[in-house]
Amino acid sequence: MAQLTVRNVDDEIAAALKLRARRAGRSAEAEHRRILERALRTEMPVDFFGEARTCRVRLPDDIGSTTDMLRESRRRGEA
Repeated sequence: MAQLTVRNVDDEIAAALKLRARRAGRSAEAEHRRILERALRTEMPVDFFGEARTCRVRLPDDIGSTTDMLRESRRRGEA
């Protein structure tokens, strides 16, 4: 894993980070990692198929395939 060094941090910012870590019951280093992870998570690549698997809805067996559902929807003029 990589190591980061941040220089020239304002004393008030450093104190606020330490306080925030103490309140959360974490070390300052663990709190720094958490802040970075949360700030950058939206920019990290998403495992689309993994996400899709966790969100997938199980359809009843008698409903047919999604292709059949789309054809029926088109036949009714819904798509």
